[in-house]
Amino acid sequence: MPVHAFAQLCDHVREVSLLTSTESILSWDQETYMPAKALAFRARQMSWLSGKAHALATGRMMQKLLHQAQSARLQDPKSTANLNVLTEEYERNAKIPNRLIMEESEFTAHAKHAWMEARKSSDFSLFAPHLEKLLNIARRKAELWGYADEPYDALLHTYERGTRTREVSSLFAKLKPELTQIASKAVERGKAIKPNLLRGNYPIAKQQQLNAEIAASIGFDFEGGRIDTTAHPFCTTLGPRDIRLTTRYDLKDFTSSLFGVLHEAGHGLYEQGLPEQDFGLPSGRACSLGIHESQSRLWENHVGRSRAFWEKWLPRTAEIFPNLRKIDLDDFMAAINLSEYSFIRVEADEATYDLHILLRFEIERRMVRGDLAIKDIPEAWNALFAELFGMVPPDAAKGCLQDIHWSMGGLGYFATYTLGNLNAAQLFATARKHRNIATAIDRADYAPLLGWLRENVHSHGGAPLPGEIMQRATSKATDARHHLRHLRERFVG
Repeated sequence: MPVHAFAQLCDHVREVSLLTSTESILSWDQETYMPAKALAFRARQMSWLSGKAHALATGRMMQKLLHQAQSARLQDPKSTANLNVLTEEYERNAKIPNRLIMEESEFTAHAKHAWMEARKSSDFSLFAPHLEKLLNIARRKAELWGYADEPYDALLHTYERGTRTREVSSLFAKLKPELTQIASKAVERGKAIKPNLLRGNYPIAKQQQLNAEIAASIGFDFEGGRIDTTAHPFCTTLGPRDIRLTTRYDLKDFTSSLFGVLHEAGHGLYEQGLPEQDFGLPSGRACSLGIHESQSRLWENHVGRSRAFWEKWLPRTAEIFPNLRKIDLDDFMAAINLSEYSFIRVEADEATYDLHILLRFEIERRMVRGDLAIKDIPEAWNALFAELFGMVPPDAAKGCLQDIHWSMGGLGYFATYTLGNLNAAQLFATARKHRNIATAIDRADYAPLLGWLRENVHSHGGAPLPGEIMQRATSKATDARHHLRHLRERFVG
């Protein structure tokens, strides 16, 4: 009976995933194709689905099946790991009332629209009331969940299980001086590089052609995914073989879209590499955002901005965009790895990127603690930006309104980007220790690298903790030295 109960538990959890994946479809449509006048009804749809999924995940049947499965002596380590994670999630989810989940879902649908309008007009006041509501919900959830040191712990755990705010804060405090120094040297070095070398005329249809060719070449399966257009690029999973990438286009700069696609394709490759038969279970989903981001940053930066990659792809790119035919590889590499201080995080180079994350982590932590009022966010943002970058954003669109995360209720999210950078460098360095992988990478053949990631990261899903994934894959805990060495080699010399 208990073993049978575990099978019933898995079926029940998969039923929950049918509702949550359906909600993801509606959310993806809202970000891509939904007409503006559909917003009010879409918010009600998503609120209803969220409520039903939460009720199913925390109801008496879930409690009963968990209790019966826990009395079994499961022999399979994966089943045991799944049961442990499902038990933890149930205990956590059951603390949140259904009405709060529905309220958050409806508020989020409206907040996304308000954020887009506020960003267009660079008017923070249009978004501020929505952010106030979502921040209050985040605080209420943190109090219901409980936390070790501060409310941010509870929110961070949502995205990076087993990680404490003080650990991240300590790590970032140690990284800040060295990252600041590397960024300063990289920006100074970048002044010698010819500006706007790659500016030109890049029709969207041709950008789409190049993006698709490159994404397919690194292993993205277009029979199980696609690329669409949105205001803020993202990757979302609508089913075990339905992975949606999005990007945005700049008619004067093809690299903005291309590197966005490489980044999102990294996320997509992870999702496509998860065990399909386990979809809905912890073992069939991503481990954490820090592990997820390691995949996107690895493919975007360690692969996509490497010399070996462009030795292969620059000739093909010049066929599609003839204005690039007169640019040699050395100049092209200097251009795509140009470092300069910029206002927009998603367009920041590697050398300055983590400074954006340090800023957001500090702002969010102060917001959640109650040390920073919503109305004071633009001023606080600009002050911290000036400290880190030596300049002040000219408007809110280039400042505190540039990211979509808060409108999605994603408080506690940003630290995972730098954790992802650290993990990416460590995973890539470990993979290159295998001679066959290193040789293949050097000739722009990425099948062995993807195979190694499939075996050591993707196939384990989300049953282990992030630290366990890194320990298994690299034989060490996450260590910043790989990322710092990579930045020095690429940007300082």
